[in-house]
Amino acid sequence: MMKKVIKPFLAGVLAISLLSACGNNGNSEGASGDKVQIEFFQNKAEAKATFDKLITKFNEANPTIKVTQVNPPDAETVLKTRVAKKDIPDVVGIGATDTYSTLSKSGLFEDFTNDPLIKNIQPAYLDMLKSMTGLTEMNGIPFSTNANGVIYNKAIFKELNLTIPKTWDEFIAVAQKVKDSGQNAFYLTLKDAWTTLPMFNPLESNIVGLDFFAQRAAGTVTFKDTYREVAEKQLKLLEFAQKDVFGKGYNDGNTAFAKGESAMYMQGVWAIPEIQKANPAIELGVFPFPSTNESTKNKLVSGVDTLLTVAKSSKHKEEAKKFVAFLTQPDNVKQYISEQKAFSAVTGVTQDDASVTDLKESFESGNLIDFADHYIPAGMKVETIFQEFLQKKDIDAYLTKLDTEWDKVTDRK
Repeated sequence: MMKKVIKPFLAGVLAISLLSACGNNGNSEGASGDKVQIEFFQNKAEAKATFDKLITKFNEANPTIKVTQVNPPDAETVLKTRVAKKDIPDVVGIGATDTYSTLSKSGLFEDFTNDPLIKNIQPAYLDMLKSMTGLTEMNGIPFSTNANGVIYNKAIFKELNLTIPKTWDEFIAVAQKVKDSGQNAFYLTLKDAWTTLPMFNPLESNIVGLDFFAQRAAGTVTFKDTYREVAEKQLKLLEFAQKDVFGKGYNDGNTAFAKGESAMYMQGVWAIPEIQKANPAIELGVFPFPSTNESTKNKLVSGVDTLLTVAKSSKHKEEAKKFVAFLTQPDNVKQYISEQKAFSAVTGVTQDDASVTDLKESFESGNLIDFADHYIPAGMKVETIFQEFLQKKDIDAYLTKLDTEWDKVTDRK
């Protein structure tokens, strides 16, 4: 699951209108004279400042090229709208989601299969892209990866003499001890529907497995027959959170956790910079979400957070690819992952931040699994189904709706 920022519809419409007014893939000339204009469209609001720094560095080193970043609200929707208008940005930075898969299978992006840049990418993430799209060719370059786990407050863990749990039962026992101390074990931000995903992804990926989605597409399995344990554990987590879970959003959660209002926070590593902004002195760590009672089965959820690709329709492919190559240089990847608390898809570039030390073992051993929601059609808006379920707590109705919506979106009768 990549972090999703839900913005009001009108803001998205305004962004679409403004972007469409630019037209011509951002390649128009004028104020910049003879400079080649390259538009870099990316979907991570929290990464905008970091990319701005890298773009400035690139532009200074390449005086005949000017890269401009575009980072609109609800970026994936804006991108799909622009594709429909045949107004595709030169360079796209996006997560390995259903949106990327759909656009890639439509033949919109360059084929990097034989590009030298591929040799520097960790094979596991190349395999994830192939699994996601079902294609043999590589239509993107994995750039950064992330992790979906449990962020914990080290001071509270020390105060209550808690140790990092390795199994589901240990996880619930830790949550109960925190609750018994009069504190919140978790801080939930269910006002923003997408924040249901950091709970769902490790449960689905580790309990059910990603093969489920191909089987569901083939009609050999159903959510109703397969997801009951996932559903029961989703509900169980609510017992250890603050009272107003549906009145708080992602930004509220980052601030509240930074202030010590919960011992744990089920989120991705992308939340760490925001937490540290609110409290630079906080001592925190991250551990893999222990979904099952078999510790060896509890893989860390990690996937391609940002991949880079070039539009086939770009008028300046050479310059666009030069920018992609620049971003994947080790020193630039290192700058990005250091500022974003992310991990590198480029071999030899490591994340050394102390806050994610507890995840190193999973990365070094390859005990990783992809985000389950990446395999769910975007049209299902599955996060809103999760949100509704956690409000109503009706497991049978929830599982039936998952099946119904899947069939509706995939046109399966």
